[in-house]
Amino acid sequence: MKELINSLHGDKVIWAFVALLALFSFMPVFSASSNLAYLRNGSGNAVTYLVKHLAHIFIGFFIIYQVHKIPYHYFRGISRIALPVVWVLLVYTLVKGTVVEGANASRWLKVPFIGISFQTSTFAAIVLYVYVARYLSKSREVALTFKQSLLELWVPVFITIMLILPANFSTAALIFSMVIMLAFIGKYPIKYIAVILGTGIIALVFFILVAKAFPDAFPNRVDTWISRIDNFTSNKPDEDDYQIKKAKIAIASGGLYGLGPGKSIQKNFLPQSSSDFIYAIIVEEYGLIGAFSVLSLYLLLLFRFVVAAHKSNSLFGKLVVVGLGFPIVFQALINMAVAVELLPVTGQTLPLISSGGSSVWMTCIALGIILSVTKKEEEITKELEEKQKREDALQKLIDKQLQEDEEAENEEEYSIVDNPMNAVLKK
Repeated sequence: MKELINSLHGDKVIWAFVALLALFSFMPVFSASSNLAYLRNGSGNAVTYLVKHLAHIFIGFFIIYQVHKIPYHYFRGISRIALPVVWVLLVYTLVKGTVVEGANASRWLKVPFIGISFQTSTFAAIVLYVYVARYLSKSREVALTFKQSLLELWVPVFITIMLILPANFSTAALIFSMVIMLAFIGKYPIKYIAVILGTGIIALVFFILVAKAFPDAFPNRVDTWISRIDNFTSNKPDEDDYQIKKAKIAIASGGLYGLGPGKSIQKNFLPQSSSDFIYAIIVEEYGLIGAFSVLSLYLLLLFRFVVAAHKSNSLFGKLVVVGLGFPIVFQALINMAVAVELLPVTGQTLPLISSGGSSVWMTCIALGIILSVTKKEEEITKELEEKQKREDALQKLIDKQLQEDEEAENEEEYSIVDNPMNAVLKK
């Protein structure tokens, strides 16, 4: 076990928080999956879902381990190569998406022969964040005009977001917000950021108007967005209102200490109880203590990302940590806010806790890249420490030699004074 821990490089605190979240996820997923097990086979035995989640977590940690061994500067070039591939995948997903447990048909892509479905927008987000970090770190070295940045930075950003937007507004909005934040941290001119924000709002309004005018022209979920916002701001009963109502009942039933692990009642009535609304089940079973514990873990993880970004010696490393780390925590906060009806239903999962293979694996890829950055900083620190040790050892040898030479000279002078014949003999 000690050898395994020693083989894990990078920020050990991030490793610890990720492991805690993953370990905690087993009980809520096992409990919340009983509803799915009952609907599918009538037995209510959720062991299959627990084993499946265990496999997803195990593969996820294997991904983290393998990715964190790759030098993070390699991802500069990988992001440029992967971005066009991402666009092809997004277009294909938009046209040939797969229905997954009744979810929207244009979000998921099924891998042939393997049978695994994954949400291409999450992979696109990772590639785009690294691409933006690469560009912003490069622009600090070479002065670029707004026209150049528009072509090299913002056109790829808008292409990626527009390919995600028709099927997944919440993910597109989160990606755009994170890119704007990265631009601000990367000291991109604020006046240009304001122009991009205005352009983004205008583009969104134009897209909604076109989608409403030609509803059958291309796949989109504009009507779903509008209805969710209307229902959030009004009291109209619908499916989302039913989910929120059951989630609020679960939260109210939890109290301070909760009903106990596996004793949730609302898991039998709450759709997506093991994914989108798993936080409500956590509050019901573990109470406010469990709810605040989970929230605290994410906030501590956010703080550690800030520390890791601050320690990084390169701007690219800082932006990569912020661009990949902050969305994980913000997605968790959005999921919790939906469960307590602070935000409309978005479909965002709780990272590292909600069940699901591709969402866990994409999060693990992002964490692996972050740990690769922290691993590099550790290596630099160790090299500096070893260099300092070598210099100290060399200085000790020099001091020792100087001291011996000085003592030898003193002995020689003493011998000459003590016996005057020595000076004659030496001549």
